[in-house]
Amino acid sequence: MQSSEVPNVDDGSFRQPDLTRLLPVERLTHPPRILLLYGSVRERSYSRLVTEEAARLLHAMGAQPRIFDPRGLPQPDGAPEDHPKVQELRELAQWAEGMVWCSPERHGAMTGIMKSQIDWIPLSVGSVRPTQGKTLAVMQVSGGSQSFNAVNQLRVLGRWMRMLTIPNQSSVAKAFAEFEEDGRMKASPYYERVVDVMEELVKFTLLTRDCADYLVDRYSERRESAEAVSKRVNLRSI
Repeated sequence: MQSSEVPNVDDGSFRQPDLTRLLPVERLTHPPRILLLYGSVRERSYSRLVTEEAARLLHAMGAQPRIFDPRGLPQPDGAPEDHPKVQELRELAQWAEGMVWCSPERHGAMTGIMKSQIDWIPLSVGSVRPTQGKTLAVMQVSGGSQSFNAVNQLRVLGRWMRMLTIPNQSSVAKAFAEFEEDGRMKASPYYERVVDVMEELVKFTLLTRDCADYLVDRYSERRESAEAVSKRVNLRSI
């Protein structure tokens, strides 16, 4: 029943949080599905090498990782939405239950390649939101001393995409010195942090995927019609 202390609340849309919705009896049993994005197309891309190392760790932890290759992805609005690379990315985003975003830091920011991938993932596809309620881990590589500019920006984007960004993160400084010639990451505190981040991502994904929709269910949106919500989050209306 609506409290007299909150007279401006719409009784038909107001809900008290329900613990049983957060602890469902029936749980998904398939391996956590994780999409990994990286932000460079250089032949020896350290963000790609870190991402490949992360994918190996995820697989060893029982998850199902898939890496998107950004080569050939057009600039946002520079091609129709049915472009094959755009469709591939969007299908992976809908398939995934969690994501890893790894960008180089360039000019104190994430790369345009990283941002383009995120920009191609829509906030809404009809009534489906490809990223809402899904887990996210953020990482970056730097050519110089350790920095956190790119991961901080990725966190902002994750919040905008309504994702559940895990607390831990990885920033690999002087990445050129952290890999063997064959592309494998050397044993180091940086490597151990990547292990930590992937472990935390899998845990958070297992914890939240069964109740992801409920976690991000909002009072304000329950008061709106589905059509109104779609118009508000559709960038084409801006």
